[in-house]
Amino acid sequence: MLGDVLDACVGVGATIVVTSDAAGAELATELGAETCPDPGGGQGAAVAAALASVDGAALVVNADLPCIVPDDLVALAAAAGAGAALVEAADGTTNALALPGPAAFAPLYGAGSAARFRARAAALGLDVASVDLPNLVDDVDTLDDLRRLAPRCGPRTRAWLARELEEIPA
Repeated sequence: MLGDVLDACVGVGATIVVTSDAAGAELATELGAETCPDPGGGQGAAVAAALASVDGAALVVNADLPCIVPDDLVALAAAAGAGAALVEAADGTTNALALPGPAAFAPLYGAGSAARFRARAAALGLDVASVDLPNLVDDVDTLDDLRRLAPRCGPRTRAWLARELEEIPA
């Protein structure tokens, strides 16, 4: 999945991957992304670490979006305009953000995070768009999610599924 997400991201612009995983960092570098060591402390701390080196607008994309394509990211950025945009997962969490700059970010991830990100943007006086792009809405939390999304997944995820799925019981 990470490879498919990275392919989409580096196709749109400079990409930073926050990870403590050596294989993930190697893949990121191989595909043209920068890496940043994971500071620990969860997803919010990881995103803040990546944004520390960003000047200007940024997209924040989770790595569990195996159907993502560059056009999804272009649409997310366009939806934000001069404000912000977010993609909410079916469970109310946040799969992707478009921010006008790092100062618009706060570590609000977890259950119900989409509502908290919307409230944060409003408190900052930013217009915030909710974007319903299926490739960004459909994240993978379980193996059943991956099976359901398999026909739409990127080539790296499909190749893994072809090799491994028969070995994983339903």
